[in-house]
Amino acid sequence: MNDLVTQALTAIGSGGLVGFTLGLIGGGGSILATPLLLYAVGISQPHIAIGTGALAVSVNAYVNLIGHARKGHVWWRCAFVFAATGTVGALAGSTLGKAFDGQKLLFLFGLLMLVVAALMLRPRRTIASDVVKTDGLTCWKTAAVAIAAGAASGFFGIGGGFLIVPGLMLATGMPMINAVGSSLLAVGTFGLATAINYAASGLIDWAIAAEFIGGGVIGGVGGMLLATRLSTKRNLLNRIFAVLIIVVAFYVLYKSSAAILPL
Repeated sequence: MNDLVTQALTAIGSGGLVGFTLGLIGGGGSILATPLLLYAVGISQPHIAIGTGALAVSVNAYVNLIGHARKGHVWWRCAFVFAATGTVGALAGSTLGKAFDGQKLLFLFGLLMLVVAALMLRPRRTIASDVVKTDGLTCWKTAAVAIAAGAASGFFGIGGGFLIVPGLMLATGMPMINAVGSSLLAVGTFGLATAINYAASGLIDWAIAAEFIGGGVIGGVGGMLLATRLSTKRNLLNRIFAVLIIVVAFYVLYKSSAAILPL
């Protein structure tokens, strides 16, 4: 009984951390879901951790989307283009991920975390223009990024926001706070597509997912409120979080390499 209570509290706390980072910085927060479910919560099978994490990230992203939309942070045309286009990649990526060896998938996941951290450490330019065009052409220019983000999201069970946020900023010139808000529709949709695919194969722990989601909703509200206040310090927050991702990445690589490499 005590073990179940401890697991539940750990799942809620882990979900709170993921939700908080999703609300605060958008991209990169969901990259922690799978390692937390495996090494903190205690899910033993990588594929179940990926499926469960995808569902939790999806719900948390949609909840955070509501908060950002109420504050006017979402540019809906670009958000819908990303979500619709990238879902195709998410379905293909999740189908491939299910067929991949779990420990090898984790090793690749650790390498991806290092890539994400490197992208987050890169300085982001501040948009100085007060008037930004949001015509259909600028949105479709980023459709290729959406497909790549969707495929990565499905394959690894992540949100893909770390690709979407800079992609939106580069192609449309929107401020970062709007890119974070707009990315959440795609993050939620990619996660939902992945979760449905994994659920069809029985690869979701529904009880842990509910606990993870509950913590994520609470953490996401706090992260979203803090994001508005600290928008001018986002680069510093990204760097701090990137260091955390690097530490977790090396731990994932260590654990997974021990399972796949010969002694």
